[in-house]
Amino acid sequence: MKKTAVRSGRPAGQARQGQARPAQEKAPSPHPAEPSSGLITEDELLLASRNHAMPLEMLRWYATPAGMHYLVIHWDVPAVDPETWSLRLHGAVHRELQLRLGDLRAREARTLDVTMECAGNGRSLLKPRPVSQPWVLGGVSNAVWTGTPLSGLLAEAGLEPGAVELVFTGEDRGFQGGVEQAYARSLPVEVAASDDVLLAYEMNGQPLMPQHGFPLRLLVPGWYGMTSVKWLRSIEAVTTPFEGFQQSVAYRFQQDAEDSGTRVSRIRVRALMVPPGEADFATRRRVLAAGPTVLEGRAWSGHGAVTAVSVGIDGAWFRAHLEPAVDRYAWRRWTFPWVASEGTHELMCRAEDTAGNIQPLEQEWNYQGMGNNAVQRIEVTVRPSLADGTAFP
Repeated sequence: MKKTAVRSGRPAGQARQGQARPAQEKAPSPHPAEPSSGLITEDELLLASRNHAMPLEMLRWYATPAGMHYLVIHWDVPAVDPETWSLRLHGAVHRELQLRLGDLRAREARTLDVTMECAGNGRSLLKPRPVSQPWVLGGVSNAVWTGTPLSGLLAEAGLEPGAVELVFTGEDRGFQGGVEQAYARSLPVEVAASDDVLLAYEMNGQPLMPQHGFPLRLLVPGWYGMTSVKWLRSIEAVTTPFEGFQQSVAYRFQQDAEDSGTRVSRIRVRALMVPPGEADFATRRRVLAAGPTVLEGRAWSGHGAVTAVSVGIDGAWFRAHLEPAVDRYAWRRWTFPWVASEGTHELMCRAEDTAGNIQPLEQEWNYQGMGNNAVQRIEVTVRPSLADGTAFP
């Protein structure tokens, strides 16, 4: 496969994750190439064919159907036998636990409605474009998750006084940045001990589908999706901060390759709109009949409750109607009545939250393309009417 400006793979003898590298070797990179202003690459197309977005018209649904929920698979979907699978809780604990799926299902169960968003959502809109999964805006969904609170297991195992983080490791493994690894992320003990952090085994009332982490995944409400480790097999309490690849190299706000950056964590405030009218097959451009219509969408934040949504029409801003929250961690529906006049219009939407955050009109660029929550912009062409045979403008 043809590649453009691709970094070299792992040289012979390069260390695996967690091992020291010889001094002459470069630090691993989160992405296979430097940011680009060129055409999308074959590698990005391959990523996009495996990792799919939620169609924005699905914002009309409160709970995203499992088959429409956005999807990220770093390597391959592991084939996990639920009859032999078990979860190990170990490390800096007084009592190590080994639990089968039936053991977890027999424990206290909680159900939470949670909006999950990929940290790279919106990456392809940045200029230049960080080369990775080329998300536009569909890397977000909302689902109803059921599982057992992690806090109960931690209480039973008993964390040692020196434990500072919990490391969550999945069954999936492969190479990234020239480093062989299992997918692993950590959380500070105080975050992981929240009653809202779940070991989830159901999605929308059904057992997890293979692509969504069957038989068990971590669920961390309010945090970007990379935190909610799928195909979970191990939880280790550690006494020093975890420095694995997905924590210290990937998922960081950086300004360039040499910047150590800061960790990506909670979801930034955002609103999205269902694209109104009808779409052109190839370009997705929107065409709408003149007259009254209702603009609608969803808004969410991992930093606090959404307090307001505004709709922009050709640069003028208006307050939308924000419906009551259904669940603390779930997106909220908003609506705005609009009388569409003939011509071409630019529509936008913008959310605010209780922490005082408001979406930026333009995104501050970062090297990995993380946390892009700039306002959505939709160009709509309004015609006097629409019917079979209407020519595309």
